Amino acid sequence: MNTHYISSDIISIEELNKIITEHHRLELSEEAISKINKCRAYLDEKMKSQSAPIYGINTGFGSLYNVKIDNENLSQLQENLMKSHACGTGDEVPQEIVKIMLLLKIKSLSFGNSGVQLVTVQRLIDFYNQDILPVVYTQGSLGASGDLAPLAHLSLPLIGEGEVYADGYRQPASKVLEKNGWEPIALQSKEGLALLNGTQFMSAYGCYTIIKSMKLSYFADVIGTISLEAFDGRIEPFTDLIHFARPHKGQILTANFISELLEGSELIKQQKQHVQDPYSFRCIPQVHGATKDALEYVKRVFKTEINSVTDNPNIFAEDDIIVSGGNFHGQPLALSLDFLAMAMAELGNISERRTYQLISGLRGLPPFLVHNPGLNSGFMIPQYTAASIVSQNKQYTVPASTDSIVSSNGQEDHVSMGANAATKALKVVDNLERILAIELFNAAQALDMRKPTKSSEFIESFVSIYREEVPFVETDRILHYDIEKSIHFLRDFQLDLDT
Repeated sequence: MNTHYISSDIISIEELNKIITEHHRLELSEEAISKINKCRAYLDEKMKSQSAPIYGINTGFGSLYNVKIDNENLSQLQENLMKSHACGTGDEVPQEIVKIMLLLKIKSLSFGNSGVQLVTVQRLIDFYNQDILPVVYTQGSLGASGDLAPLAHLSLPLIGEGEVYADGYRQPASKVLEKNGWEPIALQSKEGLALLNGTQFMSAYGCYTIIKSMKLSYFADVIGTISLEAFDGRIEPFTDLIHFARPHKGQILTANFISELLEGSELIKQQKQHVQDPYSFRCIPQVHGATKDALEYVKRVFKTEINSVTDNPNIFAEDDIIVSGGNFHGQPLALSLDFLAMAMAELGNISERRTYQLISGLRGLPPFLVHNPGLNSGFMIPQYTAASIVSQNKQYTVPASTDSIVSSNGQEDHVSMGANAATKALKVVDNLERILAIELFNAAQALDMRKPTKSSEFIESFVSIYREEVPFVETDRILHYDIEKSIHFLRDFQLDLDT
């Protein structure tokens, strides 16, 4: 099994995906161990002589920042913090995302600016490596002061509280600790705050959603090309001269990719009876390309975030300074997640329009893509389903990042709402997967109706693999099952995100 060494080295979204999907074990590098130990030793020494208040270390939290805590109660302060902040509710966070949360929390603590004990970080690594995944809830974070409630639930098992998934079922964390011979962590000064402050809920959701978005961006191009062929579309809108005249990077990449997908196609070369295609075909480079550019921007923001220290206060041992700031504020993520949701929703919007064109009885295709229409309704209602989902995505793309609400008696008077942006961005992308699956279902049906004229080798091969799961529709049948199979076809299709 591969091992990923946690260090100060930058990890990309693609590398994060490999760590997760290839089931790498985590281990702290010597550099990380040294930084964690030095920071903890500095803080312990500092607290021996410290009488002035330092937020969250020897004071209360939030608007209770001016309440001084005696040194003998500093450990109890941290445990109380963790328990009192575990106020999550709503749906459970998917376990795949919880695992990313663990990884990102470990990474953030490894920089040695948080004051945690080495044993605390090592226990988080044990949880990750042994698939001991805390039960975390989707609701409770305002996206500033960090993701307090979700991270409290993530951290509770360290002290033997809360619940986890382990050995295939949900159980009390205390039982799992006992089974593994682990004592609950005795939290030291600052540790609870270091664990609860941070953006790892937003970041984990964002990374998971970005990875899925990268895959669906690829499928949007491929499926859009199948629809173009099935609709007897034209090649001219993908000519490179057009795109170099308006050189947005994503637009150029999309046009080039679709041109490559069409190499060797008989359909694209045949004589056309129409001078132009509808925008949903003709403007694929411009629309899909804009989403690619948005996705690249969002990836840059999240790459910075997952390689950062996001708790508060930050400890700089070499400079002998402890600084209370606001690195936990999720505004960069909130804005990016809203942008991502809008960009991915547009791929669904244009996809549904191509589906609509395919069933409209145009360009030699039968109405609703079925023989004997009238007796058979064919593909009439899958388009309804896609339209419904597209409309729901429009509702989900109302920005969360422009909202704020006052909390903690006015001390925390501006929040990012990045957690809400994160959870609904994933809903948008999950919906996009369904919309593209419906387009593929329609496009494959229409392409088969163009036989014996063939598309390119790649397109024919892709549709042939799809046909192993979803056969041609001869007469009406229950199409729900075909749509579900189409969704799983896209979900299970393996892609190398580095290419």
